[in-house]
Amino acid sequence: MEASKPTPVAPPVSQAHFLDYWRIIRIRKTVIIAVWLLVVLTTVAVTLVLKPSYRSVATISVEKDTKDVDPLMRQQVQQGFDPYFLATEFEKIQSKAVLYPVIRDNNLRNKWAARYNETQDLSEQETFNILLHSLDVRQSRNTSLIEIRVLDEDKVEAAKLANDIAESYKNFRKKGREGMSKEGIAVLQEQLAQQTGEVTNLQARVNDLRIDLGISESADPATPTYQASIAREQVSSIAQQLESARTEYVLYNTKLQELTKLDRASLRKAVLTVILGEQLLQERLNELAIVEQNLAKLQQDAGPENPEYKKLQALRQAVERQVEDRLDGILTGLASQVVASKAKVDAMEKELAAGRKTVAEEAAKARPYYAAKRDLETQERIRDALMLRARQESVDAAIPTSSSVEVIDVAEVGLAPVRPNLTLNVALGIVVGLVMGVGLAFFIEYLDTSVKTIDDVERSLGSAVIGVIPQNVGILLNEGPDSPHAEAYRVLRTNVLFARTAPDQNTLTVVSGGAGEGKSTTIFNLATVFAQNGQRVLMIDSDLRRPSLHKYLNVSNAIGLTNYLLKQNSLEEVVQTTKLPTLDFLPSGKLPSSSLGLLNSTRMQEFIKEVKSRYDFVFFDSPPIMGVSDASILASEVDMSILVVQYRKYPQAINVRAKQMVEKVGGNLLGVVLNNINISQDSYYYYYSGYYYDYYSRSDKDEADKDKSNGAAVKTVPVVAKVDELKGKY
Repeated sequence: MEASKPTPVAPPVSQAHFLDYWRIIRIRKTVIIAVWLLVVLTTVAVTLVLKPSYRSVATISVEKDTKDVDPLMRQQVQQGFDPYFLATEFEKIQSKAVLYPVIRDNNLRNKWAARYNETQDLSEQETFNILLHSLDVRQSRNTSLIEIRVLDEDKVEAAKLANDIAESYKNFRKKGREGMSKEGIAVLQEQLAQQTGEVTNLQARVNDLRIDLGISESADPATPTYQASIAREQVSSIAQQLESARTEYVLYNTKLQELTKLDRASLRKAVLTVILGEQLLQERLNELAIVEQNLAKLQQDAGPENPEYKKLQALRQAVERQVEDRLDGILTGLASQVVASKAKVDAMEKELAAGRKTVAEEAAKARPYYAAKRDLETQERIRDALMLRARQESVDAAIPTSSSVEVIDVAEVGLAPVRPNLTLNVALGIVVGLVMGVGLAFFIEYLDTSVKTIDDVERSLGSAVIGVIPQNVGILLNEGPDSPHAEAYRVLRTNVLFARTAPDQNTLTVVSGGAGEGKSTTIFNLATVFAQNGQRVLMIDSDLRRPSLHKYLNVSNAIGLTNYLLKQNSLEEVVQTTKLPTLDFLPSGKLPSSSLGLLNSTRMQEFIKEVKSRYDFVFFDSPPIMGVSDASILASEVDMSILVVQYRKYPQAINVRAKQMVEKVGGNLLGVVLNNINISQDSYYYYYSGYYYDYYSRSDKDEADKDKSNGAAVKTVPVVAKVDELKGKY
């Protein structure tokens, strides 16, 4: 029957807790302490080796350049706050333009070459780099003052350098301001001379064009200029009249088009609306309305044969003819107006075109002159602006300027060295060493992909942890039921009993991903706990390649499971008893090289059915599931399987692969046993094992003290045995 596939379980979301970080720190405390001590000792050693250095500070006030009086023809503008001004001045103070004069004045190239035992003078760049390294420029707290700090081994030289840098920066600002003024005036004067020559040339060209084209600037009616002006005015007037004529033509034409589309009855009403002031037609329509009213009344009273009725009938027809004649006259007059307005528009368009042609010819003739004149006016404005600017700058340069750099505090010779600061360095070493140690510990923990917590198991494997076994667990068969480690296996036994799905499931194997994870010890002690509970248990060493259970019992492995499967011995001949009456043991026996497929044989399946009927529980030891196929075969043949994962041994990928192999062959994996936990270092697992150890140890001690105080030689019954007895009943 094909085994049903397990429903995939979504891995739980892992959230780091403060205790998780504390657990890592406790486990990696050796690394943290080692790194911390190394950093602290290195800091102390380096501090003691360094030479003492002294610091001197010169404070200066730096402002933007301003004049003592307002410049010519303008007022000084109070500049607003500039957040980048001081930062810019910091860079200027540390520039080569300021520091190179200090290097030359103090002969630092020779002095520092001797200090550093150089055979020849340092280069200016090398000296500049050293001075820049010892210089610190910063803003004085809560002020706009600048502090120039110099650090040097010679305290006198430190003070002198700080003061010289302040003076060098002051001279740099002064020379820069004066140089900019002189250079600016020279450039303005040069540009003014060029511009004056350009204006002279353009003036001569304008005069030549005026003479050649006969253009006069006066308002003489005989001059071409005056005539051209008159022509432009006439063209403008004709254009305005043409627009009015076009509007009139569109109006008449629109009315005519609207009226010609109507029938005669609608036309009578529309004419009065479209042609305003049409009194004659209105009178005829009113007269017609009166005749029709009288005619209708007379028809009702006397009849159509009445002479008076016939007279009114003839009158109505006469009025109708008058109305129609008037309508025809109105339409004819409106059509005549359309024709007349169209002719007027055409005539004015021809006149406008002729006028524009005349203006264009005159303008084309005078265009070179006026273009040259506009260029002349532009160049004259530029010349006047340059002349005014040059005069302003010359006057401004003569106005005294307030000093924008002022030395507030002169640097004094330092009394005590500021470096090295042993207290500060040691404190920083302690903090940095601790941070580095903790960081390295967490980095090592990050690189360690092995199983560390129950959450790691449940997140990566998707299986429950049914047992947590502490470190340094011995053989419970030798230690007895009162062993402090026995409770961990009792918890595992209880979880196994509750995890199985049917009461007849009594065969179990323990597998592991790699070697040395405590698989054999786990199966041995678990079988012992079941046997100590009064159940008939058979423990089988089915690790045919590297058997080890017989060593725990100090018995021979000469004959065993292989002999039974090869039909060399009966079951009674290969099963051995132990000092625990309810526990039997079946060694692996010697494995012939030609019999590697014994575990997958029909004989093995029959053997499992046989021992299931004879014993309450049967436990099979197995080799690592990643190494050989024996463990997979056993997992598919027995009722239950348990995966043993050793704490911090193999990467989680191996354990995931081991679980997949069990499920692939249809094995029933009950859960995972986390083995070899160091309870003393990892408090995370204290309540899984250490709690029971402390609890039962104290209980046994209290019982012994009580019996001793009563003077009675009473044999105590361990609480663990009582608990196991109760568990065995359910």
